[in-house]
Amino acid sequence: MARKSKKMFRSPKTARRQARKRRSTIAERRKKEFLWRGMTIAQLKELPLYPPEDEPEAPCIATLMPSRAKRSLARGLSEECEYFLEKVREKGSSKVIRTHCRGMYVLPEMVGVTVGIHNGRDFVNVEIIPEMIGHALGEFAPTRRSVTHTGPGVGATRSSKHVALK
Repeated sequence: MARKSKKMFRSPKTARRQARKRRSTIAERRKKEFLWRGMTIAQLKELPLYPPEDEPEAPCIATLMPSRAKRSLARGLSEECEYFLEKVREKGSSKVIRTHCRGMYVLPEMVGVTVGIHNGRDFVNVEIIPEMIGHALGEFAPTRRSVTHTGPGVGATRSSKHVALK
């Protein structure tokens, strides 16, 4: 890409701004480690799902979740969700795990796994990333599509067949 040969006047403020911009792009940006509720993924994976019975105040995944997920986990997982969680634990990230459990909340042990979530018609493959923790699986496989209408007046009433020229 050729530069313009014409020299342009730059004010001192513009020159400083451009120099600052050049310096910021040169410096390597460190990728921040993902933290969820102040804990790394490795720390979260070590925590149990529920607190031990002898220590009800011990930290666990269920107490760190948002209120809706916390309430759902407090009631216990359904048989379907338990089966799905077992599959995640034994298969790991090697294969796509299909499920109809749209209400299952994403747990830290699911991070890195590809899940096929049923949307009512077929399975949508979703790679679980750390930012998804605490959300329901169904949020990532929409069941409805947005309506795309055809041109104006197609199969409509006589009054809507008119199309303005401008």
